[in-house]
Amino acid sequence: MKVTVDFDQCEANGICVGFAPDVFELDDDDQLHVAGGEVPENLLADVRDAVAQCPKAALKLE
Repeated sequence: MKVTVDFDQCEANGICVGFAPDVFELDDDDQLHVAGGEVPENLLADVRDAVAQCPKAALKLE
């Protein structure tokens, strides 16, 4: 599975970073960056939590 971000919806509040810091990162300009490729199996539960907790529903697992 891959995680995608709707940057038009994303507020870059960092909640996803708190759940899955190995997948999501905020830079010094508060821009969200997502690790590319498939989400590793050992991080999938954390990414699912991040997707579920995103206040703007900007994250999707596909």
